[in-house]
Amino acid sequence: MFDFSQLVLDTARLRLRPLQPADAPAVYALHADPEGMRYWATPPWTDPAEADALLTRDRAGLAAGDYIRLGLERRTHGQAGQDGRLIGLCSLFAFHLPSRRCEVGYMLARDCWGGGLMHEALTALMDYAFGVLDMNRVEADIDTRNAASERALRRLGFQLEGTLRQRWIVAGEVSDTGLYGLLRQDWLARAASTTAPQPR
Repeated sequence: MFDFSQLVLDTARLRLRPLQPADAPAVYALHADPEGMRYWATPPWTDPAEADALLTRDRAGLAAGDYIRLGLERRTHGQAGQDGRLIGLCSLFAFHLPSRRCEVGYMLARDCWGGGLMHEALTALMDYAFGVLDMNRVEADIDTRNAASERALRRLGFQLEGTLRQRWIVAGEVSDTGLYGLLRQDWLARAASTTAPQPR
């Protein structure tokens, strides 16, 4: 597989890059927000040490090519650099290389919702998945009540392919899963349609 420990993806407003030790407070804040974690597969964090443990796992996991987890660092408006704030995470994981398949995950700080930043980040990540990694399929598993996440996936071209009833029980709350899939052929066709010259 790949060594993802140095992977950096740049977009117009974001830099997607591996997490660093200094990111621990921001990573903890993302996972400790009850509203941001409302539809997550685990309860909100209550111990900052969980962020340190995640960063330790990432150092080994990214270098081994087991998965990708990138922090979303917002660029300074109107400048070439970054403002240094980590506002979210996105990941590719559960690689099944014989089938060229993986899963996608993502989270964004609540005060950044609604600005199209996650769409921007995931567009870059899908380009990387279907381009450099040559994935044939990317899957997403979301709580069926998470309308914002559903909109984000559909905007990228993901299609709902099934519902698994009562799949998750988190802190005693039972929820269903919506399974979404995006194929390489659909992503490439979408990219071609957005770059093709428009008739005058």
